[in-house]
Amino acid sequence: MWDVSGLAGAGVAAGSGVVGGGSEMTVATVTMDDVHVAEGRIRGHVFSPPLIRSWALERWLGLPESRRVWLRDYGWTPSGSFKLFGACNWMARHVPDLAGRPVAAHSSGNFASGIAYAGMRFGVRVIVVMPDTAPRVKFQRTQSFGAEVRTYNIARDHETGERDRMTREIAEVELALQASPYDDPYVIAGNGVGALWTVRELCREGRGLSTFICPVSGGGLMSGQALSISDGFPEAEIIGVEPEGADDFRRSLEADQRVRLDRPASICDGLLSYDVGLHNWPILRRLVRRSLAIPDMQTRQAMRWLYEHHGLKTEPSGAIGVAGLLRGGLSLSGDGDVVVVVSGRNADEDAFRQWIDIPALERG
Repeated sequence: MWDVSGLAGAGVAAGSGVVGGGSEMTVATVTMDDVHVAEGRIRGHVFSPPLIRSWALERWLGLPESRRVWLRDYGWTPSGSFKLFGACNWMARHVPDLAGRPVAAHSSGNFASGIAYAGMRFGVRVIVVMPDTAPRVKFQRTQSFGAEVRTYNIARDHETGERDRMTREIAEVELALQASPYDDPYVIAGNGVGALWTVRELCREGRGLSTFICPVSGGGLMSGQALSISDGFPEAEIIGVEPEGADDFRRSLEADQRVRLDRPASICDGLLSYDVGLHNWPILRRLVRRSLAIPDMQTRQAMRWLYEHHGLKTEPSGAIGVAGLLRGGLSLSGDGDVVVVVSGRNADEDAFRQWIDIPALERG
C-alpha cells in the first residue's frame, strides 16, 4: 500500500522555469519495502547485469589499491538498458487490472523497448510513441518484442505537445492504460532492484561504497537506485550526472524546487526529459546532494574511452556517468569503492563511430 501525501508547489512559469503541482496533486512515497516487493515480481523476468571492475578507471583516478571502481553495465539486459526493471514491475502490478486492454507509453526509446519486453513476458499488447529521430536500434529492439510504434516530430514537440497528445489519444480511443517511463512509483521501485542487487554483490565481496554515480533525466532510475544505495550504504555520496544542455535536475537542486526546461538539447537522447518527475523529486531532493552538468564533448570522450579500455559500445546516455569521473574534480572522499552506472548501450553503429571519431582523452 502506497503512503500518499500532498505535494504543493508554485505554478508553471513562462519559458524555462519552476514546475509545481497544486494542492490537489499527490505523490506516493516509495520505500525499500516497495523495492523488495518489486524484486519478487520481476525475478524470473530480469537478471542481474554484470558489475565490472575497472582497473583502468582506478589507475586514471589514482585510487589506492584498497579501493575499486565498478561499472554497473545495464547494456547486458535484453532491452539494452536499465528500463526493463521498472517496466516489468509496472507491468506485473497492472496485468491483473488490464482485462485485455493494451498499454500505451511515450519514450525516447529505451523505455519503449523495456515496456515492450515486459508486454511480451506478460502477454500484453503494447503501443509506444517515440520521436522520429530515435536511433534505429531502439525502434528495432522495441518492435522485436512485439510492440507497435508510432512516431512524433520531436523538433516541434515543445510547441505542439504532440508526444503527450498522441499518448493520451491512444489511452482514450483504444482504452489503453498509460505507463509513465519514470514518474511512477512502480517504475521507481522496479529500478531500485538493480541497485539492491549492486548492494548485495558488494557486501558479498566484503566491499564498502563511498561514491555512487548515476545519470538523471526524469529521475526514475536515480530515485530507485538512490533508495537502495542509501539503504545499503548510508554514508555513500550519491551524485547525479546530466547533459549540460539538459540539466534540469541540477537547476532544481539549486532552486530547491522542480525546474522545467522548454528545449533540452544533447546527444544524450535518453536524458532529455523536460523536468524531473513529481514522484521522483522528493526522493532525489532528500538523497542526492549534487548533479554534474557534462558537455557533450566530454560524453563523446567517455564513449571512446570505454570502447578502448573495456570494449563497450555505449550510447551517449549510458557513458555520461563515466564522463563525470574522467573529467576530474570529484573529491571521491572516503575509503570505500566507487560505482558508476552505465545505463544503456543502444547506439546505431554509424552514429557511434562518428561520436568517437575524436582525439583520445589524455589525463590532464
